[in-house]
Amino acid sequence: MAFIQWSKDLDIGINVIDTQHRRIVDYINELDVVNKGGDITDINRVLDELVDYTVTHFAFEEDLQESAGYPFIKAHRRVHEVFTKRVLDFQNRAKAGDNIAPELLSMLKVWLINHIKGDDVDYAEVVKKSLGNQETAEKSGWLGSKLKRFFG
Repeated sequence: MAFIQWSKDLDIGINVIDTQHRRIVDYINELDVVNKGGDITDINRVLDELVDYTVTHFAFEEDLQESAGYPFIKAHRRVHEVFTKRVLDFQNRAKAGDNIAPELLSMLKVWLINHIKGDDVDYAEVVKKSLGNQETAEKSGWLGSKLKRFFG
């Protein structure tokens, strides 16, 4: 059984963001698997990938909020900054040889679910209005260009 099981109540209704959130959950679940294997090299590799992807996701999300005129973007950005600093501290401890995975996994599970259901749900309607038809926006227009800019 996965460490975090994705459920529909974690969807915020923005396809591109929901897909990114699912990918973050996949990384967390992968971190749980490699932690059980005990190989510090694997743990650090997955942790590095998780951090890189999450930081890119945060930047993408904030860019969408800014483009949509979300009024609480500064507070949302601050939440991301505090979380990123916390995870970078874990990453530094892991590189120093500490087994941070159990503590990190516990924190990530609680934080991610609370963040999606609280902070992310709060901006969803503003961004959805700005996006209009999501499928069209993803294939062309500004959302497509943002996806290319952040995720290649």
